[in-house]
Amino acid sequence: MTLVGLLPQVLFVLGLGFLVANVRAAIDLARWARRRPGALAVWAPPKPPFYAMSLAIGGAMGCLLLSAVFVPRPAPALFGEFMMFLYYALVVPLSTRIARGLYADGIQAESGFMPYEQIGGLRWQDGESILVVASRLRTLARRLPVPGPRLGEVRRLLREKIAEHAIDIEAGPGLHLGGHDARNDV
Repeated sequence: MTLVGLLPQVLFVLGLGFLVANVRAAIDLARWARRRPGALAVWAPPKPPFYAMSLAIGGAMGCLLLSAVFVPRPAPALFGEFMMFLYYALVVPLSTRIARGLYADGIQAESGFMPYEQIGGLRWQDGESILVVASRLRTLARRLPVPGPRLGEVRRLLREKIAEHAIDIEAGPGLHLGGHDARNDV
């Protein structure tokens, strides 16, 4: 098999990988759309590194798809190109709209959402501007950079969630001797 004959198969496999990424991002966006009315303290995330390059790749993939009108290609190759186009031209820009912060049912961090009942620990780092949220169920921690003007509001909301036992840090793993108020940790 020649390289030209192998290319549609490679593009198809890449398309399958991008299909998985597109579906996962669509699920995240749908969950965020349902969660958005319960926003307590949220802010727009910064654009990801190489955001403009991602948009440029999306534009290039769109041009490549349009060229299929004049230069026919096998369906597996078109599938791969279309999935990459969707990812770079649609999924990346839409994913940057997911607001970070505290919602009624959990915390949206950089790498995903964590419900309050799964939180087993909270810690501030880097001069008290980055909240690290540790899971009680898995070995998992998520980072949430908090803008300076929102810091006081986020601390107050976290103390309230701990007071109403939505976040139960004391139930997590570790040695608990009592007499410790977890609200002081936030």
